[in-house]
Amino acid sequence: MLAQTPPMGWNSWDCYGAAVTEADVRRNAEYMAEHLKAHGWEYMVVDIQWYQPTASTHDYEPFSEYSMDAHGRMTPAENRFPSAAGGAGFKPLADYVHGLGLKFGIHIMRGMPRAAAHQHLPILGSAYTCDAAADPNSICAWNPDMYGLRCDHPGARAYYDSIFRLYAEWGVDFVKCDDIAREYPRCEKEIEVISAACRGCGRDIVLSLSPGPAPLERAEHLKKYANMWRITDDFWDEWRLLKGMFERAEKWCVHAAPGHWPDADMLPVGALRQCYDNHPNGKWTRFTPAEQRTMMALWCMMRSPLMIGGNMPKNDDFTLALLTNDAVLEIEKQSWCAHPLFTTDDEAAWIAPRKDATGCYVALFNLADRARRLELDPASVEHDFAHATELWTGRRARRGRFIARLAPHDCAVWKVEY
Repeated sequence: MLAQTPPMGWNSWDCYGAAVTEADVRRNAEYMAEHLKAHGWEYMVVDIQWYQPTASTHDYEPFSEYSMDAHGRMTPAENRFPSAAGGAGFKPLADYVHGLGLKFGIHIMRGMPRAAAHQHLPILGSAYTCDAAADPNSICAWNPDMYGLRCDHPGARAYYDSIFRLYAEWGVDFVKCDDIAREYPRCEKEIEVISAACRGCGRDIVLSLSPGPAPLERAEHLKKYANMWRITDDFWDEWRLLKGMFERAEKWCVHAAPGHWPDADMLPVGALRQCYDNHPNGKWTRFTPAEQRTMMALWCMMRSPLMIGGNMPKNDDFTLALLTNDAVLEIEKQSWCAHPLFTTDDEAAWIAPRKDATGCYVALFNLADRARRLELDPASVEHDFAHATELWTGRRARRGRFIARLAPHDCAVWKVEY
């Protein structure tokens, strides 16, 4: 099975928006290989509009020109991804990323390019043309590049088979499919067709569905057909969004298991919004160090996938230390059945048993806007334990008590050993 533990990597959206280039990807891949790979980070994901030659900001250009082959399949814009010249597609860039010991991923929109349908292009490997499979009444509300597909028509499966075979030829290891996770029931069948094409392409490819919030009542369907799915809309560096994630995490944590992971979205840390000269929110995360610790701890406790959103070569010492705290990252791989003990407006506590039954992880979160002393009854662990170590500071818990004086929006996380 794929994704036996939550995928960990980098995605270009938070720092480069629609404007990411091959040079940006290569620089970030080199940084990951040097500084983060040893800590479990491995996926390099090129986000949206990689097929658009004119993309230069976070924004979409409605009805822009894009690069497409004779069978209606998007190809990388060669002015932004020079190694794609001559029909090579993403294979040279994927090969470069693989050569660094990493994995390569791309973003796609649900459906097919509108121009492919308008030009009646042939679907590779089938007797159908793109217009036969396209559904002109199924258009993304925020990006008009594509038509959804008529998944009751065999041309829909043929088209998805054709693009996933192409991605397999390129060496793609991860596909983030957009405009789909929250589109139930309209896109339920399309999710199934995309999943079948992904699993039948001849290469192991992790399938991620975006954006959220995905409907909780469709959790079993999502677990069957995807490796990860978004539980929220785009997550940015705002405390109200982070505080709101505690409620989402509580509802979704029971569905986290090998092969399928509820996704709390990217980690907006470090250097963000790099494609703007002057952005009102600045070019560095607005999260305080305390809020970044809380975000990392919650994502790890609920076992969300981890995707770095910042321009990694600009990481400062704090950001690098945050992303390489092996004791905290270990929670993703060594725990199971995590759940909150309680949540109030001012604080929350979570527990995550270890798979090997040697202990557990306990986290206390100060959700208030003021510094507070938090204490958790050791009986909450429901097990006698020898000692506990706080994972941000390395300090041992005194006399078996979980006590922390926490700054606003900060947290403490203990590894408990029985």
